[in-house]
Amino acid sequence: MNFPRYSFFIRRQVQYQKNVEGFLNFINKSPTAFHCVDNVKKTLTSAGFKELRENEQWNVEPLGKYFVIKNGSCLAAFAVGGKYQHGNGFALTATHTDSPHLRVKPVSKRDSCGYLQVNVECYGGGIWHTWFDRDLTLAGRVFFRKENGKIRDHLVHINRPIIRVPTIAIHLKRDTNEKLEINKQDNLQAVLALKTEEELNKSTKKDETCSTEKKSGSEAKKHHSQLLELLASECNCQVDDIINFDLMLADTQPSCVGGLNNEFIYSGRLDNQMSAYCAIEGLVKSLDTLPDETFIRGALLYDNEEIGSESAQGAQSEFTQHILRRITRDEHERSIANSFLVSADMAHAIHPNYSSLHDRDHQPSLSDGGVVLKTNCNNRYATTAFTSTVIKEIARLSNVPIQEFCMRNDMPCGTTVGPILSSRLGMYTVDVGAPQLSMHSIREMTSTQALEHYLVFFQGFYKNFKQVHNSIEH
Repeated sequence: MNFPRYSFFIRRQVQYQKNVEGFLNFINKSPTAFHCVDNVKKTLTSAGFKELRENEQWNVEPLGKYFVIKNGSCLAAFAVGGKYQHGNGFALTATHTDSPHLRVKPVSKRDSCGYLQVNVECYGGGIWHTWFDRDLTLAGRVFFRKENGKIRDHLVHINRPIIRVPTIAIHLKRDTNEKLEINKQDNLQAVLALKTEEELNKSTKKDETCSTEKKSGSEAKKHHSQLLELLASECNCQVDDIINFDLMLADTQPSCVGGLNNEFIYSGRLDNQMSAYCAIEGLVKSLDTLPDETFIRGALLYDNEEIGSESAQGAQSEFTQHILRRITRDEHERSIANSFLVSADMAHAIHPNYSSLHDRDHQPSLSDGGVVLKTNCNNRYATTAFTSTVIKEIARLSNVPIQEFCMRNDMPCGTTVGPILSSRLGMYTVDVGAPQLSMHSIREMTSTQALEHYLVFFQGFYKNFKQVHNSIEH
């Protein structure tokens, strides 16, 4: 006996289940914007899309399927209609890949009261009390130097709980339930391990640690050795080969279906990875009608929406215009893609009478600290892990020391022309400066050593940029 309506219902339920499972699988593998874009890339490649490079010539043709990636965290995908002609226009969707999170600072090494801690920065407008007492891990990307001298990046997602931000016991803060106050600088620092474990490791790895610090300079002094060893293991490289990283704290509890009738999805990052997933799936599944299409279909996945979109990979950048204009014009955008901008503006040296106004791990010195590399994950500075990797390599080849600056979490951060130029031009940008005191006074001060480092740095930039640029693998 035939029950067509019942068969349709069964088929629909099966497809519904596959859709839910597909999304959960996607979002569980996307703890960061970098992982999200990497997973989208795999989906598009499987569907026959071809990756285009910003610094290469393009040949966009009808029925062609393409995608472009920026910074590893922004992606633009396009499918050209079989009947498309120049001037017909585009049918676009736009989403974003980022979500509020805690991010590891450029100098993360902390120890207090017998605990090893990781210094973190707040990205976006998160509800930070929900990050307490969660079993957290680390995810992101690591830049390291290969044996042949090439530089590459590797996605990491530590598959176990290794970090936690514990709450204070109610016995020690009786008004917690009546008045919840979080000092983002002091109360959100994450616990990585017990200090006694580090001491035990030091006894067996003393020689290795000394060797590592000699080879990798100050990197081994900025982060706990155990953390660097874990990252090296994930990347299958040596600790002293690690140059830099973008690391975020991420929940280890997987996204899942819940509710009495399984009617809910419990997950982080629904805003806005759910939109990103659906936009890409919609584009891929519409390909069967592409031969008759007269438009170019596209999906734009931006990064940094949660913090204002003003970045080279944000929606306020020229990235989208570059992509669209290259359908008919190429050379200008190729030049932009191969360019690099150093935004130079003086930096705040540590003040002996106001040292508490600096993050204790980011205190630029006027003596022998070197050129200041400025980082702010809310994009008040344009520096990214990639652009700072480039500048650290240039500084290394130029024999110029680099010191890190990152603002306290509980104080507003100033800005420079860097974010503006980065977003308007769609150009890779880094923010640096020379340390000084009495900024904006009629009589300011710096040091002769700072001047010397600054002069050598700029000369080294012009001489060594080509070598570093050519060493980066794509």
